Amino acid sequence: MESTTASPPTDPMLAATLRELADIALPPPVSMMPATWGWAALAALIALALAFVLWRWRRHRTQNRYRREALAELAALEAAVGQAAGRADALQRLPSLIKRTALAVWPRDAVAALAGQQWSDFLRTYAGKAVLDDETYRFFAETEYRLPAAGPANEDMARRAFAGARRWIEGHDVHS
Repeated sequence: MESTTASPPTDPMLAATLRELADIALPPPVSMMPATWGWAALAALIALALAFVLWRWRRHRTQNRYRREALAELAALEAAVGQAAGRADALQRLPSLIKRTALAVWPRDAVAALAGQQWSDFLRTYAGKAVLDDETYRFFAETEYRLPAAGPANEDMARRAFAGARRWIEGHDVHS
């Protein structure tokens, strides 16, 4: 019967060599810090660029808050256009929404007193990317305080007026 225990090597040279063996030496872990100042400067520039982009985004979002609120109110008014009973009221409130949107951006004394053709000219001047037809500008000028004599109670005219209002709110240019 053989023994399962290992016997020491009989060769003295082999025994001395085995006693001198050591575990594998592992290198120290690699540092995550940059080795040169250039990488630190690049990281700082990237952090500054990200901070600038975030600041611009927040500034843009804050400056356009009035647009989001106006568009939300416009959506609520548009829901009433489908019903004949609420259409006249929604159309009556639409020009005041446009006027309040303009008052949120431009000085009160430059906007509040405008009516009729002057109001229409103002909307046309500051339309920016919004492309509206003359009939829509005329609608906003005439219905600010009353519905026109023809009474745009038809759904098609109401939809065009609301589409024009949406385009003006989304696309007007503050810097024209």
